[in-house]
Amino acid sequence: MYDINKIREDFPILSRQVYGKPLVYLDNAATTQKPLRVLDAMREEYLNVNANVHRGVHYLSQQATDLHEAAREKVRAFINAQKTEEIVFTRGTTEAINLIASSFCDSQMKEGDEVLVSDMEHHSNIVPWQLQAQHKGIVVKHLPINDKGELMLDEIDHFLTEKNKIVSIAHVSNVLGTVNDVQRIIAAAHQHGIPVMVDAAQSAPHMPIDVQQLDCDFLAFSGHKMYGPTGIGVLYGKEAWLEKLPPYQGGGEMIDKVSWERTTFERLPFKFEAGTPDYIATHGLATAIDYINQIGIADINAHEQELTHYCMEQFRAIDGMRLFGEAEHKDAVVSFLVGDIHHLDMGTLLDRLGIAVRTGHHCAQPLMDRLSISGTVRASFALYNTKDEVDTLVAGIRRVSQMF
Repeated sequence: MYDINKIREDFPILSRQVYGKPLVYLDNAATTQKPLRVLDAMREEYLNVNANVHRGVHYLSQQATDLHEAAREKVRAFINAQKTEEIVFTRGTTEAINLIASSFCDSQMKEGDEVLVSDMEHHSNIVPWQLQAQHKGIVVKHLPINDKGELMLDEIDHFLTEKNKIVSIAHVSNVLGTVNDVQRIIAAAHQHGIPVMVDAAQSAPHMPIDVQQLDCDFLAFSGHKMYGPTGIGVLYGKEAWLEKLPPYQGGGEMIDKVSWERTTFERLPFKFEAGTPDYIATHGLATAIDYINQIGIADINAHEQELTHYCMEQFRAIDGMRLFGEAEHKDAVVSFLVGDIHHLDMGTLLDRLGIAVRTGHHCAQPLMDRLSISGTVRASFALYNTKDEVDTLVAGIRRVSQMF
C-alpha cells in the first residue's frame, strides 16, 4: 500500500513553513529532498568509516572500499546492467555526458561527422557537443518536435546517415514531461550501426530502467534527483564501448603504470574515475536506491502519473492557462503560463504562498525558441507529493491571476 503520510515523515523538510505557510515543494525536477536514512547513512560513514578507498591496506580504507563497491553493485542492479565494470561514478548527468562527448569525439569522430540530439534537450546534452563542434568540427543536428511536445520520430531516418556517429537523447523532457520512445530510437539507430546515449536524469527517479532491454550503449543519471546526495551521478556504458574509449581525465586511481616513457590505464570502470571519488556520496546514492526499491519504483510511477494527470485536469479549468507539453506519454512535469503574466512574477508570488516551483528557461533555451516563449513556470512531482498540494498550487495560481 502506498502510504503517503508515512512516506512524508521520512522527509522532515516537508513539514517546515515558508513565509508562515506550509511548504509545498514542487521543484523536484531540479532536485529532490532527501530521506532521513540517506542523511543518516552518510553521517554514519563520515563518523565511523571515513578513509580513502581502494588504496589503503588498513581496516577503515578496506571498509570504505567495500561500501563504495557495494554501491556500484546496487546501481548495476537498479538499471540491470550486465556487469559492475559498466558502472562509472561521475559528479552527475552533466559530467557523464561531457565524458562521452569528449572521449567519443576524440576517438570515434572526425570533422564533418554528426551527432543527433533533439529540440527538447537540456543544455547538458547540447553544449558538450557544441564544444566538440568548435574543437573538432563535428556537426550537431536536432530532431524536431510537434506542437504537443512529442519527437517527430517518423523523420529520424532522415538524420541517421553515414555521417551520423552517435545519437544522444533525453528519456524524459525536463520541461515538457514527454516520455520519449527511446527504445524505438535505439532500434532505429542500431540498424545503421549508430550507438545511442540516453539522458535518464528525469526518468531514473520515476520509472523502471532496464539498460539491457533498452539496448542503449550509454545512459546517465544524477543522484540528487532521486533522493540521493548532490555531486554524484552514474554513467552506464556497454563494456565493449568503454573499452574502446580513451580516458576523460588523468591522475590517480585511473592508472595501471606510470613512467616517463608512457602510462597504461587501469581496468574498467576505474579508467574513467580519476582522483578520489565521493565515496560518501556513493553510499548515500546506494541508500537512496534502497529507499526507492523499498517503496517500489512501479508504485512510485503510478502515484506520480496520477498526480500529473490530476494536475493537468485542474489546470485546464483555469482561465488563460497555457500548457506546454501534452504528449500522450507524459510524467511528473507540468509547465505552464497564465495569460500574459510573466513566469518570474507568477513564481515569485507563488513562493510567498509557500509554493516552490521553478521559473525560467529550465536550461532548455532552444526549446523555448521552438515554443516562441522566454520561459515557463514548472511544477514537478516526486514520490512524496499529494493531491492536496496540487489543490494548493491551483488555488495559488488563481489568486495570483486575480492580482493581475
